[in-house]
Amino acid sequence: MSMNRREFLQLLAVAAAGGFALDSRHALAGAPAGLYDVPAFGNVSLLHITDVHAQLLPIHFREPNVNLGLGAGNGKAPHLVGERLLKAFHVKPGTLEAHAFTYLDFEQAAKTYGKVGGFAHLKTLVDKVRASRPGSLLMDGGDTWQGSATALWTKAQDMVDACIALGVDVMTPHWEMTLGAERVQEIVNGDFKKAGVDFVAQNVVTNDFGDQVFKPYVIKNINGVQVAIIGQAFPYTPIANPRWMVPDWSFGIRDDSMQKFVDEARAKGAKVVVVLSHNGMDVDIKMASRVTGIDAIFGGHTHDGVPQPIQVKNAKGVTLVTNAGSNGKFLGVMDFDVAGGKIKGWKYRLVPVFSNLLAADKKMDALIAKIRKPYEAKLSEKLAVTEDLLYRRGNFNGTYDQMICDALMKVKGADAAFSPGFRWGTSLLPGDVITMEQLMDQVAITYPQTSLTNMTGETIKTIMEDVCDNLFNDDPYYQQGGDMVRVGGIQYSVTPNAGIGKRIGDMTLKGKPVDAKKTYKVAGWAPVGENAKGAPIWEVVAEYLRDVKVVKQVKLNQPKVIGMGKNPGMIV
Repeated sequence: MSMNRREFLQLLAVAAAGGFALDSRHALAGAPAGLYDVPAFGNVSLLHITDVHAQLLPIHFREPNVNLGLGAGNGKAPHLVGERLLKAFHVKPGTLEAHAFTYLDFEQAAKTYGKVGGFAHLKTLVDKVRASRPGSLLMDGGDTWQGSATALWTKAQDMVDACIALGVDVMTPHWEMTLGAERVQEIVNGDFKKAGVDFVAQNVVTNDFGDQVFKPYVIKNINGVQVAIIGQAFPYTPIANPRWMVPDWSFGIRDDSMQKFVDEARAKGAKVVVVLSHNGMDVDIKMASRVTGIDAIFGGHTHDGVPQPIQVKNAKGVTLVTNAGSNGKFLGVMDFDVAGGKIKGWKYRLVPVFSNLLAADKKMDALIAKIRKPYEAKLSEKLAVTEDLLYRRGNFNGTYDQMICDALMKVKGADAAFSPGFRWGTSLLPGDVITMEQLMDQVAITYPQTSLTNMTGETIKTIMEDVCDNLFNDDPYYQQGGDMVRVGGIQYSVTPNAGIGKRIGDMTLKGKPVDAKKTYKVAGWAPVGENAKGAPIWEVVAEYLRDVKVVKQVKLNQPKVIGMGKNPGMIV
């Protein structure tokens, strides 16, 4: 339900008591209209969601306090956190927007302002924005069909149905591929085709002859203006995720073919050319500097909520690069004023979705209830209660990932544990019940097997160095966009700006140096190899949670970070 004037003024009072202040224009309105008044501009409007990770209901999601940028990215978006980000984008501290974009005062702000996202609330916002923008398109940047229990159990049918109901027009993929090529094609050629949803990816081709697997782009007529949307799937899908799930397809960045399709779309009469990308923002920024003729890149993958586009110069002009956060927290709204075949101006808003301030769309609400009904008993199973803030996100660790590592070590009898540096996964506040649904928000993947492996100290270091280079390589085209592997049991130091193979040091286990030649028992999960055996990660963590009953005093195993003392992407 939406708030009436009295309820909203009560929210203002609670916010003030908690030391928070809403932006004055919202307060003076006596209602949240100011936040959701997005005046139309121009004649071409593109709406953007990305990295929803199958979150149909409102959630909490803590933004990172560590998002390091090196080289050209040092001190620049998206590698700004906390007050540095607010200052760079002129966002007033203590506001709704400050809570949406940063981790600052997270617990108190989350209690004050409530949850974010939720497809029923997002639907209301989408419809409100589109009502003043005839012909506008809604684009989905991928990582939509994965990230929840119901998405896993329905093979993404829940999200397919919800996205069609939301009004998505165009989509590009990443985690979608972990459903397997056959299921992806079934959706693209079935439900999506029937609903008129275009699935585009210029950089996915067959291994044999290099044929396009999906449409590389689509041209839409918006109020008499030809608009091309070129798809860019996650380039490293067969590396970061199991190759055996898409054995016949090749991915990659493919700047050359991107340039070819930009030029082709222009030749066909497109006056606006945009890329719907799942590269990650650093990769998008580099691509924007190399490929000409792109007006804007609507990016995803790295979950960066960036309030305004980065303007990137290239040989023939400027490309706007955006990134629209994750978990249904934001709706990106880009308006272009196109006249005489050229863009004369633009305006952009990244609008936070606060479920307390947006009425739930009744039809979407009913659809979500229908989707969840067969699974409610499983979803609502109480596993434990947390006394700590549990979150994932940040370059090195989060308390939820730490708990997963603790569970792996205890249940598996391991000396150490690795947990993938995934950026998806919702947050829980102190006092929250950890249900099976909330556990699945962290671990719901199609290759969930756990393992216990004997590894030498040398092998452990090699694995950590490899992942670290994926995160901190100076060249964005060699980054894969996740965070550092989460490590349980082993303490270490990291020097992000050191060379390949030289970033990890001071490795100890139980106070003793890790011996390169000694063998250790290491637990892990999410193997990319085919035919892996082992209990699913949710069974292992559920067993741990049922045993401890109360999660408290989670000791966060953060590495000692060297050489980053003044980096604006780190506040610890």
